[in-house]
Amino acid sequence: MIPAVTLYNGAKMPIVGLGTWRAEPGKVTEAVKVAISNGYRHIDGAYVYENEEEVGAGVHAMIEQGVVKREDLFIVSKLWCTFHVPSLVRGACEKTLKDLKLDYVDLYLLHFPVGMQPGDKIFPSDENNEIISDDSCFLDTWGAMEKLVDDGLVKAIGVSNFNKDQIEAILNKPGLKYKPANNQIECHPYLTQEKMINYCHSKGITVTAFSPLGSPDRPWASSDDPRLLEDTTILAIAKKYNKSPAQVLMRFHTQRNVAVIAKSATPSRIKENFQLFDFVLSQDDMKTILGLNRNYRGFPAKWAVKHRDYPFNTEY
Repeated sequence: MIPAVTLYNGAKMPIVGLGTWRAEPGKVTEAVKVAISNGYRHIDGAYVYENEEEVGAGVHAMIEQGVVKREDLFIVSKLWCTFHVPSLVRGACEKTLKDLKLDYVDLYLLHFPVGMQPGDKIFPSDENNEIISDDSCFLDTWGAMEKLVDDGLVKAIGVSNFNKDQIEAILNKPGLKYKPANNQIECHPYLTQEKMINYCHSKGITVTAFSPLGSPDRPWASSDDPRLLEDTTILAIAKKYNKSPAQVLMRFHTQRNVAVIAKSATPSRIKENFQLFDFVLSQDDMKTILGLNRNYRGFPAKWAVKHRDYPFNTEY
């Protein structure tokens, strides 16, 4: 059995998951099938990735072949910013469930605290290329998310890319029914997120790290951005344990009781990224890796920087 982190509702979220962001059409279904065949039980997706139908096809193929049962899987999706108006939340969730061909998801996250104009555009923008806000408040959106739990469409709800003040606002919301079960954040040795992780854990909120390898294929990466997979400290530690740099970067999270998702469409890498539990990084090596922190964000969400709910202007 793969180690898991336990949500406050008692659900077990496998500590390693397959990410599906930027997994190209035609490859996602196969990646999901390879992952499940090799022991993955946690699949992370989102409406905005525009590939949930293919993710669903991979999941169903494995269920139909008897490789896995639905209840053995932990499927995550996320509510996109153009559906923050409370009356739109259920329809957005139902669209995700229809695409995945599932009756429920295990965890449904508010993808960003930033509400944007409803409509067909993923990034609705004005003539100055500024995103158009929808005047919603994420606290009201949260109320609509809570209803999804009551109605059985989702087992648990959480947030992503929220800062501490925004999480506090939800925790202090009058009439709160369900607190966030998870905060999914960018996290890697250049952005160690120690204060955020400690804060979430102190509140009984699990943490999932996205971009654990630094997302070298993100479209806006420039050649002078720091490259985690080539960091000499990481390479030296990987050599010491006879593991790949990616395995060290992912093991770093699991030893902090942080779930980790990595995207790959390459079968050999999908397998490799899962083989994390036959070695343990020493305390000294963990300290060394934590020492690489430079508060560097590969995902600064510059498109939302002028939005009143932009999350990254605070310390954490």
